[in-house]
Amino acid sequence: MLGVKLVQTSTFKSFTNFITKFIFWKRSSLLFNAMQEKLRKHIEEIVPLTDEEFSFVLSNFTIKKFKKQQFLFQEGESVQYTYFVTSGLLKLVYMDDLGKEHIVSFAMEDWWESDFFAFFTQSKASMSLKCLEDTSVFCLSLEDYQKLCSGMQKMESFFLKKSNLGFIGSQQRILSLLTTNAKERYEQLLKLYPSLLKRVSKTQLASYLGVSRETLSRLYS
Repeated sequence: MLGVKLVQTSTFKSFTNFITKFIFWKRSSLLFNAMQEKLRKHIEEIVPLTDEEFSFVLSNFTIKKFKKQQFLFQEGESVQYTYFVTSGLLKLVYMDDLGKEHIVSFAMEDWWESDFFAFFTQSKASMSLKCLEDTSVFCLSLEDYQKLCSGMQKMESFFLKKSNLGFIGSQQRILSLLTTNAKERYEQLLKLYPSLLKRVSKTQLASYLGVSRETLSRLYS
């Protein structure tokens, strides 16, 4: 009887392990499919893709997951990838000589982020990219970026359009810092990205807007 019980216990444990692994595989598969759909939808907002073309595009990306507070890269490190965010929230920060953190940008779902100067010149990062939430991203290396652009005109057009939009956004942010006051910048951000304000702290928001924490608190009141 003891031998039968041992066999039954062993069989039950094996079955339980199988079910656990199957559930994990199923969840991972569903997550991967959802991420693929987000990437394809994002690209097809600019250029249409056949299934074969998207398979080629997808083959050049890798998927990574990061925990809240984890760095994707830090100042002084090599920047291996540009990142497309499928879930979560990132902040790109510059640390000045006095140790004060300046938030250059936030990146949430459907946004691309990196230290682009370091990425395209293959130099060391002057900024750091950090998770404000658990985050899942598609990673694209410079080699694979160049492969996509040279091997597929649609993707070259896609990246050109995204770059142009990025240039426009950067110039608009610079002009905003030069020509508007704190209240106006806050109202602009609230209008453009209302969901973002619910996901970042007042300290982080103040750093991004270029104002003190106290000034931002007065704007909230």
